[in-house]
Amino acid sequence: MKEKFYKYIQNLQDTITAKLEDVDGKATFKEDVWERPEGGGGRTRVIENGAVFEKGGVNISGVHGALPDAMKKYFGVEEGDFFACGLSLVLHPNNPMVPTVHANWRYFEMYDKLGNIVNSWFGGGQDLTPYYLFDEDAKHFHATCKEACDRHDDGFHIKYKKQCDTYFWNTHRNEARGIGGLFFDRCSETEDMNMQNWFDFVTEVGNSFLQGYVPIVEKRKELEYTREQRNWQEVRRGRYVEFNLIHDKGTLFGIKTNGRIESILMSLPPHVQWHYNHQPEKGSEEARLLEVLKNPKEWI
Repeated sequence: MKEKFYKYIQNLQDTITAKLEDVDGKATFKEDVWERPEGGGGRTRVIENGAVFEKGGVNISGVHGALPDAMKKYFGVEEGDFFACGLSLVLHPNNPMVPTVHANWRYFEMYDKLGNIVNSWFGGGQDLTPYYLFDEDAKHFHATCKEACDRHDDGFHIKYKKQCDTYFWNTHRNEARGIGGLFFDRCSETEDMNMQNWFDFVTEVGNSFLQGYVPIVEKRKELEYTREQRNWQEVRRGRYVEFNLIHDKGTLFGIKTNGRIESILMSLPPHVQWHYNHQPEKGSEEARLLEVLKNPKEWI
């Protein structure tokens, strides 16, 4: 399964980066192939200073070796080796009318002393972080997520949309990072779903990503905006940074397993602002966004 899924994310990385270069029309992805001293490596692709994307990355990795002490404690084991692979992407657009997007699809195996698999699971999801809220865009993104879920289980969308709203919650701000999407983790074999079933589901979601995001980008990338709206985008990016550095399990896992720090922190935007007790004007579009972030909606 690990070879099968790693081959899938290699191909998906090629598909996504090719399409995003076409959408941007100016910048191209720069590739950086790296190795992890303890085992494994990855292929980082970053786009910067484009016509559409100010900064973005579409990265894959496959790492393995002994579980670090922090991960032994997390999993409640004394010894063990692991393998983890996945594709992770974040795109920060120039235009504040275009939302930031994040997605990740991953597979994990843990082994005993004899090399036998003692646990394995899939995880991932995709979520949207707008700076200005267009209801039709939110509905389109969530409808795409639901369509992918419904092909496998008509209960998945409700479950994983709720998990997304719960996971991407900035508890110290009491607000969501964005308007959600899907989040699923520790998807392992059950009576109803074997690992091939989970593979089919996760790849279905991965294959739906471009369909969910690109039409939104195409619709909004040429809209005019003011310096004040750009400032608001940068203030909201600050909340994005706060979540990634304080709460995100993927960031923490990468750091604790001696992951490649440049690839891990690729998700951080280049221009960010923090202001003391920043509050938008009442009745403004900025205030409307905040209201939704404090009270997640059912978009479809």
